[in-house]
Amino acid sequence: MEVVRNHRKTRVGVVVSNAMDKTIVVAIQNNVRHPLYKKIVKMTKKLKVHDEKNECNVGDKVEIAETRHLSKDKYFRLVRIIEKAK
Repeated sequence: MEVVRNHRKTRVGVVVSNAMDKTIVVAIQNNVRHPLYKKIVKMTKKLKVHDEKNECNVGDKVEIAETRHLSKDKYFRLVRIIEKAK
């Protein structure tokens, strides 16, 4: 019997903090049109992400995926590191 998981949301962002154990903070940037002035505004959302092997450093570009709640506000996990920081 084959188990099929639901489609989970994936995002790409930049690591802004790795001070916690097995947790990184990733900034996701989104361009949104202002409702009144019609100008494009950059919106940034910070998410806590589970990093099992503590392999990410600040500045890395990473792909993350949605998962079940792992703590109060950690519900994403690290999928892969796209680009290491220089």
